[in-house]
Amino acid sequence: MKTICINCPMGCPLDITEEDGKIVVRGYTCKRGLEYGVSEYTAPVRTLTALMMSADGRVLPVKTSAPVPKDRMFDVLGRIRELTAPADPGIGYVVEKNTLGLGADIVVTGRPAPHQTK
Repeated sequence: MKTICINCPMGCPLDITEEDGKIVVRGYTCKRGLEYGVSEYTAPVRTLTALMMSADGRVLPVKTSAPVPKDRMFDVLGRIRELTAPADPGIGYVVEKNTLGLGADIVVTGRPAPHQTK
């Protein structure tokens, strides 16, 4: 498997294989690259950022407080779509704890977009 490490600005190209039952990562230049390669091969995760609606109809940026399994990202996005944040939550407001039992909260990361006038 070939991928690019995203743990630092270096962006090392990784070649990840399994040899004799062991995961072998080639191409990394730091310990974080090795750890990322092993994780990406065995159980890839991502921190998810998205937009959701607030109670007053404005768009609000949110993210997961911890990485979630890559194969569950669309489930988390679906859950975010079902949720509504308060009208004017502060940055850091937790919209939902432990979303889908994945150990990650949905957290507000910015101010709501202004109301649009016509």
